[in-house]
Amino acid sequence: MEINHMSKKYPKITTHVLQEMKSNGEKIAMLTGYDYSFAKLLDESGIDVILVGDSASNVMAGHVTTLPITLDQMIYHASSVMRAVKRALVVVDLPFGSYQGNSKEALQSAVRIMKESGANAVKMEGGKEIAESIDRILSAGIPVLGHLGLTPQSINKFGTYVVRAKDVKEAEKLKEDAVFLENAGCFGVVLEKIPAKLASEVTDSLKIPTIGIGAGSGVDGQVLVLHDMLGINQDFSPRFLRRYNNLHDEIIKSFLSYIHDVKARDFPNEKEQY
Repeated sequence: MEINHMSKKYPKITTHVLQEMKSNGEKIAMLTGYDYSFAKLLDESGIDVILVGDSASNVMAGHVTTLPITLDQMIYHASSVMRAVKRALVVVDLPFGSYQGNSKEALQSAVRIMKESGANAVKMEGGKEIAESIDRILSAGIPVLGHLGLTPQSINKFGTYVVRAKDVKEAEKLKEDAVFLENAGCFGVVLEKIPAKLASEVTDSLKIPTIGIGAGSGVDGQVLVLHDMLGINQDFSPRFLRRYNNLHDEIIKSFLSYIHDVKARDFPNEKEQY
């Protein structure tokens, strides 16, 4: 399959390219990636951004929340992805506990990710409450992608994964935080599970790109979790998720065929032996 024309236009994606894409009205395509094999396929497809998300805690390790994943584990996943990628911008989540409340630790965490994995940027959840951590990381020359709305690392505070910022007070705070993140120097902001109208208003108010997940079509780009959009994970079906395949059934079918052939002594046959 031929790589898309936008990919040919931008042979290497940088934070400056994302800014140019917003200015030109070109949508940004982002997906999560956690390992070498899938990252290679993502990069070959012409994806703009690969997010090494702390969602690895869920889809790779089987945890219920994103909270348990460690900095070392995030570096492992990021390193695996970086070995495969030539074109896409790779952004890595700073995991829970590695930046909140301690700006020195935040800087150390971000530096470790950049040095040990070779990634291009980090992502952090929150607004003004993590101002000091953002400032320290940016002062070291490390690009930061913000994240507002539903912030999964704060699940114990919210108690649920419902849509955020539906009331006026929370919506106003989100708008203020988005402007703060831009003024602080973030190159973009993820808007997760907020009303489409609010996401569109925030997008129009910012010069930096917005990436939505469950935030409607008025944002500058979209992100989905790889295993969800491929239909590998069947347990998660929010309204915003579009499944582009049903790999769960396809993979199970392959496994069943293999098991049958082994049991029936059909595999390996004479041509598959030395």
